[in-house]
Amino acid sequence: MNEVKVFCPATIANLSCGFDVLGLCLDNVGDEMIVRKTAEKGVRISKIEGANLPLEAEKNVAGVALLAMLEEVDADFGFEIEIYKHIKAGSGIGSSAASSAGAVFAANELLGNPFTRKELVKFAMQGEKLASGNAHADNVAPALLGGFTLVRSSNPLDIIKIDSPDELFATVIHPQIELKTSDARSVLKQTVSLKSAITQWGNVGGLIAGLYTQDYDLIGRSLHDEIVEPLRSVLIPGFDLIKQSALENGALGSGISGSGPSIFALSRGKETADKIAQGMSAVYDTMNLPYEIHVCKVNDTGMRVI
Repeated sequence: MNEVKVFCPATIANLSCGFDVLGLCLDNVGDEMIVRKTAEKGVRISKIEGANLPLEAEKNVAGVALLAMLEEVDADFGFEIEIYKHIKAGSGIGSSAASSAGAVFAANELLGNPFTRKELVKFAMQGEKLASGNAHADNVAPALLGGFTLVRSSNPLDIIKIDSPDELFATVIHPQIELKTSDARSVLKQTVSLKSAITQWGNVGGLIAGLYTQDYDLIGRSLHDEIVEPLRSVLIPGFDLIKQSALENGALGSGISGSGPSIFALSRGKETADKIAQGMSAVYDTMNLPYEIHVCKVNDTGMRVI
């Protein structure tokens, strides 16, 4: 095989209580990428459609991730990348992660799969480091593995995949503003109170337990962010109104997707997820704020060849 085309799914990170450690994979929103072998060694990005991003490999998250992977591979050929962006940069649903993870996943296929999907995470994290200044795995892990993922530890890397409850749906609304991850991180405090930390630990444990037992009510009770959301929500137009609308229309819980400005809601069943989407849309329609909205099942397989 000399060429491969892959679907690079969008993701929701943090899931309210799990800052930098929890994420999920979406099933019908994502980028596409073509990676092919070249006689010349190294990485060359030949085309990017849908976004104004650098073609230089060292300045592009896909290139940086793949270069990190090549440091551990003795390949006698190189790679050419074409990127077709459908996830807007700065949207909060893992645009940089889709590119970083997609590049290493596709190249791994062309190399005969010397790395497992979990092993690819550490390379994709280098792309995230370029994008945000921090090598986090809460987006690239679910993009590669599918379902929900828990990053128990980043050093050494220890990732647990959790299958999604059958009827769980996500509704995500993206107001058409860009919020850079690095900017959203700049408003965070470096210390938290013990009381807040205890509340957050309880919610993380509750969410994980709810996923394993398919206890939707427990999932909903656990989707609460004591630490990050109060600081970041002020950066997102109409955040409180969107969240209130989601809950009034049956959401289990709602919060900031990644670093924002997208806002997510989880619900039981597509009918409820669609109703939530209508309510969210009405809020931004009233504000005359352009937006994109997605209703998705959780993608249990992650990155795939198409």
